[in-house]
Amino acid sequence: MRIKVMKFGGTSVATPEARNSAALRVISAKEQGFSPVVVVSAIGRRGAPYATDTLINALAEVDPPTAPRPRELDLLMSCGEVLSAVLFAHLLKSLGHPASAMTGVQAGIHTDGNYGNARVTQVEPAGILRFLEQGDIPVVCGFQGVCASPEGWLSEITTLGRGGSDTTGSALGAALGAEAVEVFTDVDGVKSADPDFVPHAPTLRTVTYDEVAEIAHLGAKVLHPRAAEIAMNNGIPLWVKNTFSDDPGTRIVPRSDYPGKRVTGVTHTGKLVYLQFNFESSEASHVRELQSVVYEMLERYGINLFMINVSPTGLGFGVPRSQYEVVMDLMDGLVLPLDGGRPVIYLFQIGPATKEVETQERLLRPLGEQRRIVAEVTEGCTMVSVIGHEVLQQPGIFLRTLRTLHEAKVPVLQTSDSDLSVSCLVPEADMERAVRTLHDAFAGAVAP
Repeated sequence: MRIKVMKFGGTSVATPEARNSAALRVISAKEQGFSPVVVVSAIGRRGAPYATDTLINALAEVDPPTAPRPRELDLLMSCGEVLSAVLFAHLLKSLGHPASAMTGVQAGIHTDGNYGNARVTQVEPAGILRFLEQGDIPVVCGFQGVCASPEGWLSEITTLGRGGSDTTGSALGAALGAEAVEVFTDVDGVKSADPDFVPHAPTLRTVTYDEVAEIAHLGAKVLHPRAAEIAMNNGIPLWVKNTFSDDPGTRIVPRSDYPGKRVTGVTHTGKLVYLQFNFESSEASHVRELQSVVYEMLERYGINLFMINVSPTGLGFGVPRSQYEVVMDLMDGLVLPLDGGRPVIYLFQIGPATKEVETQERLLRPLGEQRRIVAEVTEGCTMVSVIGHEVLQQPGIFLRTLRTLHEAKVPVLQTSDSDLSVSCLVPEADMERAVRTLHDAFAGAVAP
């Protein structure tokens, strides 16, 4: 059985016309001898009647001051994909091709219990294989899975975080031994920059798993980083294609066949808040432990970190503006007693001191020596990144990036780098100009 997983994003299933285009692609794959397994996102994007954001807003309107329980929120957010899967399966049947809709639970997608950002832990594809063997096309709800309840029953609906339908596609591809996973969207593939900012940005014909994961992590919405990671770890051919055109799209490959070094493209994140912690007055033996505690806590709560800068006396990172309130709740007023030579009680403060922090400091005073760690907060910023194969091995690319932004009068607030990228923190107001300027500067180095 030649299995191909075909994942369709929200715009690919948003209207009857779009769903028909997607369905014809599935039928074409079947006629080519494949056994297609379809994964669908919720219908449409922000503002559409059944889009995920619309469902969340409907719940918020019931009782705005009260945050919903994560369990109920995941249950609600999974509804959009259920509707989408049923409609798509019914459409395929109307076109003469038997199909069956499946929830993430029915498809055997098991996750951990991290509501809102769950990770796939196991896939049991027996249900999918049963439909394939009887000639049906399985249409699986993306973005969702199931975890065990506190009583041990496998009954709790979870969601996989933004872009989680991509992860569903790759996870099913791995479990089913698929010949390929195709991710369909409304653009021709992975672009060298956001086409809203750079309309002439070319489509990249091949990128490596590492590059596409970096592109996705640093802001591009075309593919979820976990999807690339799963495909890479399981050696699954991965494609990004346009539902509405015959463009061949982008092929994701293990290694670059481009000779030498290259720039893959320029990305940008959304709104960020940058936090800079100064541990200068801390005990030397405590600094590493303070850094570890911060990392582990934020990772446990699913906070995405950008622009991480670690030094012997401090720690800096950016967080999405949408997650800043969670970081405030976790860290503002956090008390951390450490021993390691000399006992010290550390009190974290995010931005200006609140009454709660001042009260905590007074209450802690009789307990021993204490030190306050104050985070400097920079709001209204974003990150632009130059990404490429062996990018840091290209002579002068870091300085060229800084010089390009300086000449464009774009302030650079922080920098960071990795093997695949050079990133700059810039004011949000300058984001579009920064992306265009960097793309123009490196356009000659962008490989097709």
